[in-house]
Amino acid sequence: METTTMEVKLVSTKMIKPSSPTPSHLRTLKLSSTDLLFAPKLEFASVSKPCVLFYYTADQTSNIIRPADRLQELETSLSETLTGFYPLAGRYMKDSHSIDCNDEGVEYLEAKVEGRLSQVILSRKDEMIDQLSHLAGGESMGPLASVQITRFDCGGLVVGFRLTHVVADAFTAASFVTSWATACREGTGKLICPTFDLTSFFPENDLPAMKRLPFPKNVRPDEMVTRRFVLDGAKISSLKARGHDPAAVGSSLRQPSKVEAVTALIWRALMGVSQAKHGRIRTSVATHSKNLRPNIIPPLPPMLCGNLISTVTATFATDGNTEEVPDLKCLVGLLRDSFTKSKAAVIPREDVYSSVIETRNEMFELLEKEDVDVFSFMSWCRFPFCESDFGSGKPCWVSVISSPIKGFVLLDGEGGDGIEAWVSLNKPDMLHFQQDHLILAFTS
Repeated sequence: METTTMEVKLVSTKMIKPSSPTPSHLRTLKLSSTDLLFAPKLEFASVSKPCVLFYYTADQTSNIIRPADRLQELETSLSETLTGFYPLAGRYMKDSHSIDCNDEGVEYLEAKVEGRLSQVILSRKDEMIDQLSHLAGGESMGPLASVQITRFDCGGLVVGFRLTHVVADAFTAASFVTSWATACREGTGKLICPTFDLTSFFPENDLPAMKRLPFPKNVRPDEMVTRRFVLDGAKISSLKARGHDPAAVGSSLRQPSKVEAVTALIWRALMGVSQAKHGRIRTSVATHSKNLRPNIIPPLPPMLCGNLISTVTATFATDGNTEEVPDLKCLVGLLRDSFTKSKAAVIPREDVYSSVIETRNEMFELLEKEDVDVFSFMSWCRFPFCESDFGSGKPCWVSVISSPIKGFVLLDGEGGDGIEAWVSLNKPDMLHFQQDHLILAFTS
């Protein structure tokens, strides 16, 4: 069977509701100012539906006597987990900017593949991975979350999960998956109850106006491609050494993290793509999404869910006379300084919303400039996706799927010391990006 013709057959579709009804006093969840930054009313928020896939081989599921029992465990524990994560089973109400926590449920699909999971694991072809996701969650009036369980003839299993950004950031998504896995493996007794009411923790007085998110320039989803670039631990170590400047001072004195080093590698290659396209080096900005929870004082509950993210920005500015793409040391230094300042920042609760909105507005202004390149990165490294044990061990692999817009997602590689970079570009840019000499040298 050809890998590109792997057939995924949809077996069933239904809604999974919380095992216990949501109390009446929690029925309406008012969205916070930071949640509203991701509301579906924004022009292309419908594509902002992160999807992550967890792969479990036949060896991992061989201790399960009946596959049907395993599927029932996944379904039952999902329902139990939704009792705590009740907003995910609700529906977005555009007029009131709230979630109606009506327990209508999350979309739950079961699918079957007449083939072996090893075909996907060995080839890791983007086309095959995308076939494992029929998920539709995230529409403005439909389910806010979707789950797909795909069974292979060999006994392998793929668990796919997608949710709309309006109710969850990466921290919330990881918390939900971790809770679901724990409930499936050990029951609900050890679960920490999440809190979703952001508005009760942060005042919303005198907030700056929120700019509208500009529509991506020249976006044609049919022209976008996503490719996976792998850096193992040895390549990461070499890259760190190449990007480290021993003569640097201050925050640049420490060796770069793997996220900083890989971001600099990709950023430099993207600047080369831009130079080839425009005939000159342009001002270039690399941004990373940041979980704000560790920076906020007083400390927050450990499972405060919703959208509490901001943006870390590093800028390479040019006056138009720059002739060469900067080296890795330069870009690592810019990133390292930005990350160091961001990590050290302390944000009082009363300033959280204004800080997020102002940072977001600044990024939107950059996106509107015709002569500035903005590259948006998202790191899921250190989030516990790779620890998601539903009762048969940790996944042998975790992936995302293709994106219809330009973007760059970093995931922990196998063993935890490497990185898998999922790069989404239009086809001409991807062809140029793949030929960058440092991309060729450090990735596979």
